[in-house]
Amino acid sequence: MKIVVIGGTGLIGSRVVQNLRQHGHEAVAASPHTGVNTFTGEGLEAALAGAHVVVDLANAPSFEDAAVLEFFQTAGRNLLKAEVDAGVGHHVALTIVGADRVPDSGYMRAKVAQENLIQAAGQPYTVVRSTQFFEFLRAIADSATEGGVVRVPTANLQPIAAVDVAAAVTDVAVSDPVNGIIEIAGPETIAFPELMRAVLAADKDPRTVVGDERARYFGTELTDSSITPGPEAHLGRTTVAEWLAANHT
Repeated sequence: MKIVVIGGTGLIGSRVVQNLRQHGHEAVAASPHTGVNTFTGEGLEAALAGAHVVVDLANAPSFEDAAVLEFFQTAGRNLLKAEVDAGVGHHVALTIVGADRVPDSGYMRAKVAQENLIQAAGQPYTVVRSTQFFEFLRAIADSATEGGVVRVPTANLQPIAAVDVAAAVTDVAVSDPVNGIIEIAGPETIAFPELMRAVLAADKDPRTVVGDERARYFGTELTDSSITPGPEAHLGRTTVAEWLAANHT
């Protein structure tokens, strides 16, 4: 099959492209780096010609509330229209577990808007909602740091490794559309502060981690159920300890 991966040069997309090619599919890595821009529409028609499946892994260049909403709405409309014109049979999109449960977050509202566009488009689709990636934890720690203290919510997370996200997205891309939502997550639930302490300890980072139930994550406060998956979630294999052992700085 010809499968176009929007965001195919990024953290998840590059792995998905590699997985698909290893399985004998014609995987096209589409991104602004390769001349395909879903926000402007540049290159979409040519990239989607003859495509059976489109996997949308694109992310917004800005996380500012208005900008991120405009990106996902504009890019989503452009991509879905191009898919209809090209006769694409399956639209796959990666979004976020719990995005609809944290409306105070502008980024999460934008991801919900993306999902709503997909569901209203009339195209066969599968939305894959993922929990937070291990690979972003260090950046989260940096953004939550003030004066040597990392202040994070006390809520639970169930983070997942990028390799497991890519494996799940690959499986969905070569399967029939479910016209609904699939959740994916890591194999362990862990409190945010405990997770951050493990990350910093693996890096021999001297910063102190403080749990604060009022601390914000993507602009919103969290509870234990805010961004953890339901009981039917597909679980990755990589544990926190395994990922840290393989990816310590």
